[in-house]
Amino acid sequence: MILIPVKHLKDAKQRLSPVLDRESRFALAQAMLQDVLETLGSWPNCPEVAVVSSDPVGLQLARSFDFQVILDQANLSETDAIERATQICESRGIENTLVIPGDIPLISAWELEKIFEASPNEGSVLVPAADGRGTNAVLRRPAGLFPLRFGNDSFKPHLAAAQVTRKPCVVLSLPGIALDVDSPADLKDLANSPGETRAQRLVRRWDFADYPLAVNG
Repeated sequence: MILIPVKHLKDAKQRLSPVLDRESRFALAQAMLQDVLETLGSWPNCPEVAVVSSDPVGLQLARSFDFQVILDQANLSETDAIERATQICESRGIENTLVIPGDIPLISAWELEKIFEASPNEGSVLVPAADGRGTNAVLRRPAGLFPLRFGNDSFKPHLAAAQVTRKPCVVLSLPGIALDVDSPADLKDLANSPGETRAQRLVRRWDFADYPLAVNG
């Protein structure tokens, strides 16, 4: 099963506040999530998908694609949401989980295929963020093989946790999945990347000429 944790979109992307007001950040978060869900919805080999959230917009989008919903009433963190969702998957006998965020608008079906093709019979697949610090996709087989701890520097802890299991761990570099949008520099990268996703079209309408997009922050 593919799990997508979604916190409240109206409060999303606080690190972009130097260049985007709250309304713009909400619009961007919604566009990126829709891009991710559209890619999954149009992927012929897509397994079951569940959006893990209590956000009204996120849940509405999930249902519009006929994806499952796992309610996250606590809305504490992605880590907490995925821990609860993983327990539900295990209780249902689901053998593997692929966790991806809702802010990787350049994700493509061929990248998802690569993840599942590389997946060991028992073990994991990790896809780091472009900066090498975060983790933008984690496949675990079995579903609860090791706990996930998301954050700005989650990749090394995830890799270490995977290695402790003594099961194979495959690390893949996938450019579309690698590009998440957390900083002003990421906005520039998104706008300049090939493609015409909803998020790209939105960002290209904005004028950031007066902001230091070459600097993360």
